[in-house]
Amino acid sequence: MDWLHKFLLAAFLIAGASITGARGDAMVTGTVFCDQCKDGQISLFDYPLYGIKVTMACPGNDGQYTTWGEETTNWLGNYAMRVGGTPNLNACYTQVSSNGQGSNACGAAAGPAKQPRLMFNMFNTEMYSVDPLLAQPAQPMSFCPSSSTPAPVSPPPAPLLPPVPHFPPTPFLEASACPHQMWLMPEYQCYWKVVSPDTKVAVAFGLIAGRRYGADMTLRQGMLGRGDPYRTLLREGTTALLNSYNSIQFPYHPIGVIEAMNLALMGSTRNVLHTALSFTRANAGSGNAATCRFTTCK
Repeated sequence: MDWLHKFLLAAFLIAGASITGARGDAMVTGTVFCDQCKDGQISLFDYPLYGIKVTMACPGNDGQYTTWGEETTNWLGNYAMRVGGTPNLNACYTQVSSNGQGSNACGAAAGPAKQPRLMFNMFNTEMYSVDPLLAQPAQPMSFCPSSSTPAPVSPPPAPLLPPVPHFPPTPFLEASACPHQMWLMPEYQCYWKVVSPDTKVAVAFGLIAGRRYGADMTLRQGMLGRGDPYRTLLREGTTALLNSYNSIQFPYHPIGVIEAMNLALMGSTRNVLHTALSFTRANAGSGNAATCRFTTCK
């Protein structure tokens, strides 16, 4: 799956950049997804989880497992955990441990623990990769295929880490596209799922957007922009990102929104205007005749 490979590659590159020049360290990287259909695998219905805590436990000399590290996933669902020295982590396990302060719309329990795999050892620096970790709802979502059944999970030899707490319902299945004016209304604030109005633009869209719009601009401020092509792009791009998180039938996947945004910012003003127009059409429901399905938050 192309977008899953992009997640894992992004995690690898981000972690690799962070240890440039370091010596005698081990880095463990991976991604956390919401397994909405509870089938034990990544599918179209699943999405990355932001702000999820991941814990790594390793055996000591007495064979007892203790926590060696804990990290929180970023806006792409990636985490990078640094361990001092160059220990052998092949006997360790990583698992979702809590929902932290970010995404809170997935499941009631953590999926199975996964072991780190050594990717390379160079200049006294080790890089480990972990297969995608899962958070799962108590039951598969109603929109999952009827043939989707929970995959049997054999308990790992290491004790499981604490389960994540209960989360509220997940994004809806119906086609929905809402303009930026609707997203800014207080009565619809509950639809801000993965990001919040106060999330920084640089956090939601990355370094390129951060350089263009500054480190302090929030998504709410970005959605108020008009007149300038780059502010129009930010307004419609932010709206498209929110719509993509709230409807799996939206024309853009969240990663597609972020990629298109960054490609436009690296191009000409004409590219900026073209991308902003494409986002505007998608936010207006063009293509799949979608309407805004917001109802007043309780």
